[in-house]
Parts: sequence; structure tokens; C-alpha cells
Amino acid sequence: MKIATIILNYNSANDCKKCIAGLQLQEGVEQEIVVVDNCSRKEEREAVKDICQTHGATFIANETNGGYNAGNNIGLRYAAEKGYKFALIANPDMEFPQKDYLTRLLAPMLADSEIVACGSDIVTPNGIHQNPMHRDGDWHDSLGWFIGLFKKKPTDTYDFIDNFTVNHLCAKLSGCCFAVSLAFINEIGFFDEYPMLYCEEAIFSRQVERKGKKMYYTADTQAIHAHIKDKKGNPVNRLRQWKRSRLYFIKKYSGDNALGRFLASLLTRIYIGMLIAKNRLF
Repeated sequence: MKIATIILNYNSANDCKKCIAGLQLQEGVEQEIVVVDNCSRKEEREAVKDICQTHGATFIANETNGGYNAGNNIGLRYAAEKGYKFALIANPDMEFPQKDYLTRLLAPMLADSEIVACGSDIVTPNGIHQNPMHRDGDWHDSLGWFIGLFKKKPTDTYDFIDNFTVNHLCAKLSGCCFAVSLAFINEIGFFDEYPMLYCEEAIFSRQVERKGKKMYYTADTQAIHAHIKDKKGNPVNRLRQWKRSRLYFIKKYSGDNALGRFLASLLTRIYIGMLIAKNRLF
């Protein structure tokens, strides 16, 4: 079984090295690891290039950083041109304790051609589950920020996470690590490159839904997302990126009527404006 594993790197040489080393322990697959460097600092890019040479991974340098989807599309196009049927999208900070992770993850897609994306249980080092995700609803969901103020928060996951305890068809998968069918990626013209950051999962889930295809979640397959939130940079800039991407999703993918899109956009602007004000004050 052949698969291309695509790691999108941005100033994460140490994580990338660990991720590549872990992936090379996978059994039962013929795997090509493809690292796309998304315009990292020169010293980071050179470090990742050296790591790829040492570990026999393919290195592709991207001269401009167009974001998550644009960067991953470079790797996906390479994999499609090489004739791969499947690709794994993985962040550099992913760890894979199971040596049969890839064979387990691909099994549902091999058994059912209607399944075009498959994700595993993903946990943080402190045990927070990040997969699978609930479907993004209509404009009423834009009230969720207010409703969430009065809801009791779960301790082992987030509000937007679906049942992570059993294998099942799901609505949305985390973008940090999932397998995709390259035939389907070709069918949709690759990932939508408008978002720089955020809402990529919501957009891809709608693309799958609109084509009448399926996503699947494997609870008995697990990866670790060794993510450090403090490294993400200026929160105000991130919130602005989130607003840009969310408004695009509402306009193009939500399926709401004109009134619903207006209300969803208005509520989103108010909510993110409040978060920006909060970050500036505190």
C-alpha cells in the first residue's frame, strides 16, 4: 500500500525532525514523506532541508507563504503527479505511537470508495481530544459564543468535538492530521486557497458533503498533537485572520439564505470584535 505523507513546515525544524523520524517507523505501507517548507526563516529552511536529506524525505521549498491550504496543495499536487492514490496531511508537531497507524487509517477508505477522508483520535499531551468535529450549522450557530457562556465545559475535549469514543462516519475532521483520497482532491480542484488560516476544516467538510461523499473517524487509531498554544503569535492578528476566513465560509459555503448570511456575518463580526477588544485591554 503506497501513500504520500505531506508535512507543511513553517519555522518548526525540531518538530519536523521528530515527526519524520516517527513516521519512518510505520509498518505495512510504502511511504514517501514530502516536506513542504512554507517560506520559513532561512536558517529554519536550511535545517529542514538537511533533515530531509538525512532521512530520505522529499523537500519542496515554497517561496511565498499563502497559508495552510496553499502550502498543502503544493504537496498534494506533487503526490498526484507521482500517481499516489492517498495522502496523509500532518502538522510537524504530530506524533504517532502506533506503528500501524497508517494502515489502520487507510482501511476504511480502501473498504468504501465513498469515504474520501479519514481521521483518527487526536489527543494533546495532557489528554484533550481534538477529533472528530461537529458539523458547522446554519446562522443560529453564530449565537454559540453567547450560549457557550452558560454551558458547562467538558474537561476532556472541546465544545465543538463529536463522540470520540467509537468509530463512525463524521461531519468534520481536524486539519492537523488526516488522510485523503487524491482522486477526490483532484475532483474538487484541490483545497480552497482563500483562507490564510482557520476554517479550512469547515470548508473541506462542505466540499465533501456537496459531492455526496463521506468522512470517517477511527477511534481505535490515535495520534498525539504536541501543540503549544503560546507559540501561535499575536492573538489579535489571529483573530483578524479568523474573521476573514469565517466570513468567507459564511458567504460561499454555509448554505444560508441571504438573511441567514447577513445575520451570521453580523454576529461573527460582533463576537470577534469583542475578543479583539478583550485582548487589547488585557
